[in-house]
Amino acid sequence: MKVLPDLPTTAVMTPPPAANSFELPQGIIGFKEYTRAEILYVPDHLPFLWLKLHRAADAVHFIVIEPAGLVPGYVPELFDSDAEALDLRSASEAMLLNIVTLKNQNPLDAVVNLVGPIVVNRRTRIARQLVISNYSQYSAHWPLVDAATTRATA
Repeated sequence: MKVLPDLPTTAVMTPPPAANSFELPQGIIGFKEYTRAEILYVPDHLPFLWLKLHRAADAVHFIVIEPAGLVPGYVPELFDSDAEALDLRSASEAMLLNIVTLKNQNPLDAVVNLVGPIVVNRRTRIARQLVISNYSQYSAHWPLVDAATTRATA
């Protein structure tokens, strides 16, 4: 199944829960016990979002992006088994979140994991971090800001 990075304009979506929360039954790589998640929106931090993962006693935060409009040509494809496990009926039900790593706490040095996105079923609010089937076309350390663009604006 191809996952479209942005929704068709004709898609009818139900409004998300107020807290933008969802379940990650298997957690994410390295954080299997953190099975509840919420997306935190801070206007001054756009295009970055905060992903807050919860477990019984504590929480951890990750910086994420929705890749649509930020990563040109990014069209991840899911294995059929992953789409079935998430009960995705159409590509428009999938919301993609890609984890961002900041080098030296500098947004200009940010890299994005395009190989292992978190895919959220918008309808069921269930998510999984998975490896996309066309992983060989992308990098787990894709520079969010092109080096040439950085030099031109410096």
